[in-house]
Amino acid sequence: MIVLSFIVFLSLFVGVGLYSVRKSRKSNQDYLLASRSVKAWMVALSAVSTNNSGYMFIGQIGFTYSFGVSSIWIMVGWLVGDFIMSLIVHKKIHETSDSRDIYSFGGLISNWWGKDYQLVRRIVGLLTVVFLGIYAAAQLKAGGKALTVLFDWETSTGIYLGAAMVVAYCFAGGIRASIWTDVVQSFVMLGSMALLFFYALSSLGGWSGFWQGIQSVSTEFGSFTPQTPFSQPMLGTLFFVMGWFFAGAGIIGQPHIMIRILTMDHAKNMGSFRQFYYLWFAAFYLLAIGVGLSARLLIPAENTFDPELALPTLSQALLPDVFVGVMLAGIFAATMSTADSQILSCSAALTRDFFKKKSDNYWITKLVTLSITVVSMFIALYAGSNVFYLVLYAWGTLASGFGPILFLYCFSVRLDQKQLIAMMAAGMSTSIAWKFLGYSSIIFETAPGMAAGFLSFALLRMLWPSRA
Repeated sequence: MIVLSFIVFLSLFVGVGLYSVRKSRKSNQDYLLASRSVKAWMVALSAVSTNNSGYMFIGQIGFTYSFGVSSIWIMVGWLVGDFIMSLIVHKKIHETSDSRDIYSFGGLISNWWGKDYQLVRRIVGLLTVVFLGIYAAAQLKAGGKALTVLFDWETSTGIYLGAAMVVAYCFAGGIRASIWTDVVQSFVMLGSMALLFFYALSSLGGWSGFWQGIQSVSTEFGSFTPQTPFSQPMLGTLFFVMGWFFAGAGIIGQPHIMIRILTMDHAKNMGSFRQFYYLWFAAFYLLAIGVGLSARLLIPAENTFDPELALPTLSQALLPDVFVGVMLAGIFAATMSTADSQILSCSAALTRDFFKKKSDNYWITKLVTLSITVVSMFIALYAGSNVFYLVLYAWGTLASGFGPILFLYCFSVRLDQKQLIAMMAAGMSTSIAWKFLGYSSIIFETAPGMAAGFLSFALLRMLWPSRA
């Protein structure tokens, strides 16, 4: 019954994506931006699904399983940073992309003021391909991990299947296929997570048993104070939350999510977008933390157990077979639709930012998509990092390089080509160095990365006034 349920629901998700071909206009604008015709509530649910698939299902639950109650501060910092940026940036990037007929994230960075910096466009395109390719690989790896529990497959088998699904989505309807499947999956994701948490609470004897169980694991696991290198708990918590605030704010530097904003039918519907997005996001995040905590109580922590398999393992232990299949189909399909949106952003970067004059062609864009999928698949097969940290590495680097620039643009700051390149270099190199040196335990690398981007702007503005 598990296998049958998995196949039925996975087929449903794939079918929704393939059905979107009926709406296809066979143009690059439609393939990459769905002709800017998507309803606000659909964009919102798609953004939540894209933002939180492999990261939330596999990474966040695994992190909560390992570190306990304090993981709630990740949610607090992330949502606050995300919300503040949505008030400042989202509407303006939609209006700018629409007025200048911009299809790619590189176009936003390089052509915000109508003066298209070709070198900047190519640099942004290259960085998008590299880091979103890593990000997409993390989604393929997450899907592969989930299927090891159901079928006892090698992770590589799930990666191959996921790559095939990505190609099917992308060749069917481009970004529209991704958004449509995201919407269906978002309902399944929230419903199945809520159902699993309900079963877990029942097994633990209700809320009192749940909380008592948490406290019995260890003092650190049941504490709201995160584990940090600081001797002062309040200072450690402040830095922890601040780091995740910048991680949430870094959403504006994520091409695959910001592109979804550009697909919305009207910028005036941004208020409706926020209502759906944050209600869904907060509910899903809380349930994920609850499931992660429950998993630690119901599945013993052993040296051989991979915390990132906590969700599928708990599902098999508690849910009726039909719901296990639904849960795992939702996990797998959600990670794949996230991967395809990232790969589509890479396709836009290559075809719109690198070789526009030679490859502004619908079918060439599809072939580029296929090539990027193959590369991401190989990264997923051979990358050693776990999903949580692989995602955060890509997220932090993109946020640090692109976030400060879009933030300044929204306050009518003009930047010339040299300033743009310097800000990207300062932000990304700081983020990467911070993680490489092991300082991420002090504060998440997006915070110093974005700070370095803003600092480089301030110094350059004093020493070298913009001529933009």
